Amino acid sequence: MDGRLGKASGRRVPTDRAQEVERLYRERYPGFTVKHFHEHLVRDHGFGWGYTWLKLHLQWSGVVPKAPRKGAHRRKRERRPLPGMMLHQDGSRHEWLEGQGAVDLIVTMDDATGAIYSAFLVEEEGTASTFRALKEVFSEHGLPMSLYIDRGSHYFRATRAGEIDRGCPTQVGRALDQLGIEHIGAFSPQARGRSERAFQTLQDRLPKELRLAGITNVEAANAFIRQVYLPAHNARFAVLPAGEGSAFTPIPGVDLDEILCVEEERQVGQDNCVSYRTLKLQIPESPMRPHFVKARVRVHVYPDGSHAVFHGPRCLGRYDEKGRLRTTDDALRAA
Repeated sequence: MDGRLGKASGRRVPTDRAQEVERLYRERYPGFTVKHFHEHLVRDHGFGWGYTWLKLHLQWSGVVPKAPRKGAHRRKRERRPLPGMMLHQDGSRHEWLEGQGAVDLIVTMDDATGAIYSAFLVEEEGTASTFRALKEVFSEHGLPMSLYIDRGSHYFRATRAGEIDRGCPTQVGRALDQLGIEHIGAFSPQARGRSERAFQTLQDRLPKELRLAGITNVEAANAFIRQVYLPAHNARFAVLPAGEGSAFTPIPGVDLDEILCVEEERQVGQDNCVSYRTLKLQIPESPMRPHFVKARVRVHVYPDGSHAVFHGPRCLGRYDEKGRLRTTDDALRAA
């Protein structure tokens, strides 16, 4: 007769350990998925048993419900073979910080690997947040071949028939054209399936991680996302590309700040000032000419709210978000 009959398995999880797991879930990790909870148990609490045991134990104990059956299988679009061939950018409005109200999370991710290159919280998605995200990615990785985006008004203008108006680009469209990046508009949430699934994961995990870290404001949250959350997320969810190499293009000698910004033309007034919305931008003295009255100039507005005035390739002045003169290129060179 087998001597093991009637004896508890040596691999059985001790009762006190199983009870501790239930307590941790109820008190510290409520609402976590079992997989997310298991990762924290292994990393932070020295848990040495498998995910399957944990899932079954929590379900049998009534701590978590059984997962609903999955729907019919839908074939996913194949990923691009190389990083940099296509990036996805999208925003998701959600209560990312517990009890702080909804804000937008702007995410830029690679189609080939699913790696998130940039993610941050802002009050509202728009042109400025788009330029901020693109600069973060382009500065670190180079220029991609294409950008897959929704048809939001900061990305595209539409004709009366509802089609994308390629002949009248937005500020984002103008900047992408200038950099030689194809911008592709999605026509439905289903067409953006990869980014939609990424947001499902982020909405499930990120608020809980921010809560565990005791973070309650956007500035601290963005630092946590950049320094802590994204490295762990990419290590967990990013995949290897199908091909070798990269499709990102280096950008030596390109000043991204002067491309990834709002750019509008104005005429200098009789007082040698440029009127831009509610601001009066005073052009300082210049060695080029006595004044710029009636000259056509370009106003650049940067994602941080600051401004600059250009005449041709030369910067005449830089201003803060309230229109106060900060520096001129001539002054910087003289210094």
